[in-house]
Amino acid sequence: MKGLGSSVTKGLQTGSRLICNDNSGAKIVQIIGVKGAKAKRAMYPKVGVSDIVTVAVKKGSAAMKKKVLTAVVVRQRQTIRRPNGVRISFEDNACVIIDDAGLPVGTEIKGVIAREVATRFPKVAAIAAAVV
Repeated sequence: MKGLGSSVTKGLQTGSRLICNDNSGAKIVQIIGVKGAKAKRAMYPKVGVSDIVTVAVKKGSAAMKKKVLTAVVVRQRQTIRRPNGVRISFEDNACVIIDDAGLPVGTEIKGVIAREVATRFPKVAAIAAAVV
């Protein structure tokens, strides 16, 4: 996994619900853990675009419901500031389910994804409709 050139504003935390943006069968997921989060008393771990999270499927197909999966955040409502000074925000919070190797489980992604995700996960960007 490649590093990012800038620090992304962390707009989500444990317990946040996201739209699953691929065709894996999950519709709504909830963040239950963060990969690489440091624990501190009374502080929820924060996540932003291109962070890997552990999610629980809340709505979706019968085969996917109540499963615990790994996902990457591809969009967030909180504004992101890029190194060139451009600020970008999306209409919703969304994620894409990935496997242990970082490859997407679904075969297509609805909507756009952030450029930060495309640099870190090129296979996710390959099946995305557009990269912003």
